[in-house]
Amino acid sequence: MESLPQRAALMARSLARAAATDGLDVDEVRVLTKAFVLAMGPRVEALEDDHHPAYLHPGRGPLILLQDVGDVDVSVLVAAALHESQDHHLRVAASEVEEAMGAATLSVVQSIPRPGDERLVERLLMLGRGLALAALAERLDHIRHLHVREDLVEEWAPTYSEVLAAWLPFAERTHPQLARRYAHWARTFVKRI
Repeated sequence: MESLPQRAALMARSLARAAATDGLDVDEVRVLTKAFVLAMGPRVEALEDDHHPAYLHPGRGPLILLQDVGDVDVSVLVAAALHESQDHHLRVAASEVEEAMGAATLSVVQSIPRPGDERLVERLLMLGRGLALAALAERLDHIRHLHVREDLVEEWAPTYSEVLAAWLPFAERTHPQLARRYAHWARTFVKRI
């Protein structure tokens, strides 16, 4: 973690502490931290402002799962850390994920559909429970910061429509607390568009 800038290192410690509190063992915490550090690489390189809403995203998705769901397998937390549904230029290259985390992790991360997918609902429904949670937490973190993303204003209305059509119903089928958070976002965000 010494190689991470200060805010990222603080998030790594918070994530490790939350994971340990939730019952992950030392090796599992180490794997999750490794995934977080890997996912931070493109952000440290591309984002000059460490307060950019996308900067700490790889830590917030897993934290949502640890705090709102609990008792989540480390592979699900890793998928939430490494999946990037919004900012294409901040994705970790597939070859880097495979080299650092293994082919199985790469396959898991790539199986999570991204917004705008023509078969989004179908692909979400095909996910197992763990990956469903990872997909929902990762996407929730992006949408709950959407209102501060002036660079994405043109995506606000389409994102809202997609959440109502796909993500909220999927959350309702998957986990009650995540469903509540999606519903709350939908109720408050509609006032902005």
